[in-house]
Amino acid sequence: MLDLIGTVVAVTAIAVILISIVSTLALPLSQRIVLTVLVGLWVSLATGVAAMGVLTSPGGGAVVLLPLFTLPLAVTGTAALLSPGVRSTLLAIPTPLLIGLNAFRVGGVLFVMLAEVGRLGGPFPYIAGWGDVITGVAAIPAAWVAAHQLANRRGRIMAWNAFGALDLIVAVVLGVTSRNGSPLQLIHAGVGTAGLTHLPWSLLPTVLVPYFLISHALVFAQLRSQAHPGWSNRLGEASGALG
Repeated sequence: MLDLIGTVVAVTAIAVILISIVSTLALPLSQRIVLTVLVGLWVSLATGVAAMGVLTSPGGGAVVLLPLFTLPLAVTGTAALLSPGVRSTLLAIPTPLLIGLNAFRVGGVLFVMLAEVGRLGGPFPYIAGWGDVITGVAAIPAAWVAAHQLANRRGRIMAWNAFGALDLIVAVVLGVTSRNGSPLQLIHAGVGTAGLTHLPWSLLPTVLVPYFLISHALVFAQLRSQAHPGWSNRLGEASGALG
């Protein structure tokens, strides 16, 4: 039953996020279609790798999971640094939308439920799960604040964004250090994070968590750009000089 609920939540979240973000991008229709196809292929790859049981391997699974997690972050970050067009397009995504889509993170309560039935162990499901729930619940009022010119608007958004980003960073660290057989394992607690190597839960570290980390980075960048106009251009010049 939990797998069915997890599948519905994960697939719905991916579909809504993809459609919402792509539809707002200031790009020609052809480029938005290409981007949608590329994301679809990535989700298919992540799904296929998990379905074949590659991620369940005690040693090899961690080796495969790492690039699946980091590649979306690296590609997006590199493209934003090197291309002014990509950078301006990403910064133009409405801040309320980026924040509001985090409401899907209330599904983190499923981590706690998986722990209760013995499919996740250690501190990870409780810290990551309840952290996601808090972030998701707070995302709606934070999105409302972002859509209105209120007193201390920037501070409120920054506080929510910092909490949400920290929650994901802590979850990633706990996930890696709780994985049985991982060379970085520090926490030995029953099944650890083995449950995240099976579908539909594997879509979290390979698709959804990278997206949410990117969205937090974008919100930080947008707040920085609003406070310091021209900051993004100077960032691009600096990256070009380094290149």
